[in-house]
Amino acid sequence: MGCGTWAWGNRLLWNYEPGMDAELQRVFDRCLDAGVTLFDTGDSYGTGKLSGRSESLLGQFARDYFASRSANSESTNLESINPESTPQSTNPESTTDRSRLCLATKLAPFPWRLTRRSMITAGEASAQRLGAIDLVQLHWSTANYFPWQEGALLDGLMDLVEAGQARGVGLSNFGAKRLRQVHRRFADRGIAIASLQVQYSLLSTYPVTELGIKEVCDELGIQLIAYSPLALGLLTGKYNDGNYPGGLRGLLCRQILPGAKPLLDCLEAIARSRQKTMAQVALNWCIAKGAIPIPGAKTVAQAEQNIGALGWSIDAGELDELDRTAARVPKTMVQNNFQTR
Repeated sequence: MGCGTWAWGNRLLWNYEPGMDAELQRVFDRCLDAGVTLFDTGDSYGTGKLSGRSESLLGQFARDYFASRSANSESTNLESINPESTPQSTNPESTTDRSRLCLATKLAPFPWRLTRRSMITAGEASAQRLGAIDLVQLHWSTANYFPWQEGALLDGLMDLVEAGQARGVGLSNFGAKRLRQVHRRFADRGIAIASLQVQYSLLSTYPVTELGIKEVCDELGIQLIAYSPLALGLLTGKYNDGNYPGGLRGLLCRQILPGAKPLLDCLEAIARSRQKTMAQVALNWCIAKGAIPIPGAKTVAQAEQNIGALGWSIDAGELDELDRTAARVPKTMVQNNFQTR
């Protein structure tokens, strides 16, 4: 499992304020200590003057985390020489191994990014904010509206990898047909596509059930990543009492949740029998489907709940029951307009 950071810097949908930064750093630290090492962001994350905020926060949190662990390691080494000199680190997970962290960012194909050089420049700016890019991704395909724009941007992504400015490359919101076409372009330059992100949850199965994207990813050796695996919180059960949030999420609750009650009841029953939360069951479902979910977290409590989806597995009967119930939901999540076939 990974951690999505769309909310980190987003005032419009997630009510971000800079005063949240200390808690967000604790979220980062707790996730990394628990073995959640993939953090997904984008150069478009952060509204208005906070553009790029998510990347900047991740870069700062990573620097602080490893500097702190390095200091703890040095203290521990000193104590081995003189046990009375310093207190021992109380964190058994402490490590200075940066290689286990994957900072993944998505570069947006904005209308003004028309050349491979523009993508390289965007990647360099992201690397400056993050400190380093482990996985660079194209945020969405332009095939639905400006298909001629995409080739140069994909070439720019490959240039970033070849220049050593990113360790790997991935895609987002590509369908099976488009993925095969792009895969050939990458293969011609000897570069593997590491991952593909799609909107995937019990309330958004379209990319997998309708487009067959999982089979193509398996065939091509590409890891599927599920963004919005909790359907903007609709699968957590926290809105079941009708106390809906404002804005877009409130509208989605009113449109979707009445018809999704059998699915939510099924989730709740499995959660109760497993002594888990509904969110943990929904995330575990994604994992059982072979995807890496990247739920967001703004508080340590939310991070702890997400982490609770790890270390166990729903069984085949529960998986089948969830699939059958989800297939009968009359209205599901709105699909991303940029998702291609």
